[in-house]
Amino acid sequence: MITPEQAQFFFSNSEDAVCVISASGELLYGNPSAERLFGLSSDSKVKIWNAIPFVGGNDDLIQLFIDAVMNKIASHEAIVDYWNNEGEIHNLYVRMTCFDKDETVYLIVITDMTKLMKVNTALIRYTSPDIADYALMTKEGQKSGGMIKNVTILMSDLRGFTALSSKLSAEELITVLNHYFEAVVAVIQKYGGTVIEFLGDGIFTVFGAPKDLSDHAVRAVKCAAEMQTAMKDVNCWNRENGFPELEMGIGINTGNCVVGNIGSDKKMKYGCMGYAVNSTGRLESLTVGGQVFITDHTRSLIAEELVIVKESSFLPKGSAEELKYYEIGGIGDIRINDEGITWKDGHAEEEYLIYTLEAKSVDDRAHRGRLIRMSVDGKYARLVSEMSFEIKQNIMLRKGDESTYAKVLAKDGDGYIICFTSITQKI
Repeated sequence: MITPEQAQFFFSNSEDAVCVISASGELLYGNPSAERLFGLSSDSKVKIWNAIPFVGGNDDLIQLFIDAVMNKIASHEAIVDYWNNEGEIHNLYVRMTCFDKDETVYLIVITDMTKLMKVNTALIRYTSPDIADYALMTKEGQKSGGMIKNVTILMSDLRGFTALSSKLSAEELITVLNHYFEAVVAVIQKYGGTVIEFLGDGIFTVFGAPKDLSDHAVRAVKCAAEMQTAMKDVNCWNRENGFPELEMGIGINTGNCVVGNIGSDKKMKYGCMGYAVNSTGRLESLTVGGQVFITDHTRSLIAEELVIVKESSFLPKGSAEELKYYEIGGIGDIRINDEGITWKDGHAEEEYLIYTLEAKSVDDRAHRGRLIRMSVDGKYARLVSEMSFEIKQNIMLRKGDESTYAKVLAKDGDGYIICFTSITQKI
């Protein structure tokens, strides 16, 4: 049996605020933590709701105490906000109970969860809600290790952003990127995707882990289509604020991956690894702005109507078989872009030096080429050159001291249709 002296010793050393109040709400005892929280002395003999600053943010806490005492509630708990006299907000977990066989005396235990809530909020912001729940609420989230799961990977990337970033200040660059991320991450969360990480201006997203999603493939494709339509509002905001427009390419693939915590006991991150991830990155690199490419495997898992623009294939690194993929123009009632290429009339031919690109490296051998046709929006051109190009080949066009970048989309007679991924004012 614990004596009153022992109980008072425990309460005095508790980080939780502990109060004892009478049936009328009068404070009979408050431990040091309670005195610090409410800024009062335990012998002040005030009613506990009168010890709370009377501001709008404290209405719920005041009413909680009044209702429990007036209605003789035997046991009650709640999480409420509390504003102290310095204007600081605290998140309190309040538990109230009557002493056994005595409904005239109440024990109140209050845990200040402010720091915990801040840590939880920071964890969600620096990872994602699903990863935060996985880390905090599951046994697997507390230890290193992973499992094999069938998931759908979505990778997106802005086109020509490296060249664009050199023309913006650091503050402008962050402003443009944050606005873009705000818009597209909202779409990702809408469809249940988990953002694994931001890769510069790119986003690595997984559907189906850590949260199980039986329809992860269709969710990913719908998400990608809506991300592309969201770019219209992003670019409208960019124009209104004097920033350049952005274009995004997206690649999607489905397969078995290793997912889970990667790292050491001192530092871990939730990751996703495997052939399907690498293939998605390669597929995404083949896109130009406004395109969504999905693999044949992803397509086979989707029963809803898909608008197929074209199909093609590529050979992934380290594979002996080509991977078939499709460019999609929409899924269900979501349409990405119903407009084709509108060409200008009477374009004067311009000659350029053409260089091929491998990864981020520019071949030092120059080839001559001419742009003999341009689209009205300046996004596409028809290129004739002495050089033969592979479809999806990245190229650099140079005129004088200025350069621009493009991707070869298709063969067109004796020339090629190219899509600019960046462009300069002179060109």
